[in-house]
Amino acid sequence: MNYSKIIDISIPLTEKTIVYPGNPQIKIEEIKSEASKSIISQITSGSHNGTHIDAPRHAITDAKSIDELPLDIFMGSCRVLDCTGDTSSISRDTLESHSVLNGERILLKTTNSLRGFDEFHPDFVYLSPEGAEYLAAAGAILVGIDYLSIKQKDSQDNRPHTLLLEKDIPIIEGIDLSQVEPGEYILVAFPLKYVGIDGAPARVVLLK
Repeated sequence: MNYSKIIDISIPLTEKTIVYPGNPQIKIEEIKSEASKSIISQITSGSHNGTHIDAPRHAITDAKSIDELPLDIFMGSCRVLDCTGDTSSISRDTLESHSVLNGERILLKTTNSLRGFDEFHPDFVYLSPEGAEYLAAAGAILVGIDYLSIKQKDSQDNRPHTLLLEKDIPIIEGIDLSQVEPGEYILVAFPLKYVGIDGAPARVVLLK
């Protein structure tokens, strides 16, 4: 594997990190170990805070948990698609124009990245249900988006999640693509090895 640059597309985690409304806030308390007197941190958070990966169990009852997904999905070639022309939701037409291929890992760059992650924007650009349907049918094996959810806030239409997750296509949410040009990269996005749960935080990088 040849690369000259590592691009960190993960959101920094602090007590000021924005979270999706209704999710637990991140809390970090520095404490001293009673046994060794060394400093450790007690961290309280949710499984979908910061940069994280949705497992099928997040939206589908009794589906695969995050530890049951094969690791080779989370590392390999990927393509960052320019979706900045879509100002509300990522349309099927936009995705079809990029000709997604079977077996591709796809990251969706929108204007969300340009707005940043200092405050929560409820009108973030999301993946349309029709777009999710196209990606699932095209054979994408992983999909990422540059905000904390792939579906529209407060929408009852959960297809942007379910159409992908029912095919065991994991979703990376909360990636920062502001410093990333559209194109081909190597993705490294391993979730933490929590067992039996709906998702997990991840340190996500691109190699170029």
